[in-house]
Amino acid sequence: MVQKKSQRRQDILEALAEMLESSPGEKITTAKLAARVGVSEAALYRHFPSKAKMFEGLIEFIEDSLFQRVALILREENTAAERCGNMLILLLSFAERNPGMSRIMNGDALAGETERLHQRVLQLYERFETQIKQVLREAELREGLRPVLPLPAAANLLVAAAEGRITQFVRSNFRRSPTEDWSLQYQYLMQNFFREAVAAAPGPGATSALKESTG
Repeated sequence: MVQKKSQRRQDILEALAEMLESSPGEKITTAKLAARVGVSEAALYRHFPSKAKMFEGLIEFIEDSLFQRVALILREENTAAERCGNMLILLLSFAERNPGMSRIMNGDALAGETERLHQRVLQLYERFETQIKQVLREAELREGLRPVLPLPAAANLLVAAAEGRITQFVRSNFRRSPTEDWSLQYQYLMQNFFREAVAAAPGPGATSALKESTG
């Protein structure tokens, strides 16, 4: 019985994602969703107390799918450029393979929905950007490199570039691929993105101590 209930929840979420893809710009009602799944509206509410909870279910799926793979990337890749590059192409590829959910990722599908859902998506991007920031921070220890821009600005630039491609994808009704030419654009972003980390110069006290020890 539990397995059957879980499958029905999955069916509802898949139907919602399909409707987001097939009906861009159209408001999805629980009546339309119930008809798509082949159940009554009352049956929908037995699995989800509200439509907002259905959207939350899709956001949770996006989070789990992305960050499970991010963890693998961090274990498999060595350089910061490779790590960031693979994380960003992961984000773009996920949106491309899941057009309906890309509408959630850029907020289009959440117009008129509760503010809590918008905050969940904001938190998703903030978490992703924090992970990029951590990779850039570790580059100084692992490779002796640091971004030319201040760390927060550098991480935000990379995420904003990818997020912009997702928005273009949604705005074009999924005709403009978010991954098209991305490898060239990322290579361009990486040009002069890093500089060698310079060790801090010793302070006056350290200099005096050195003179005393050698005097």
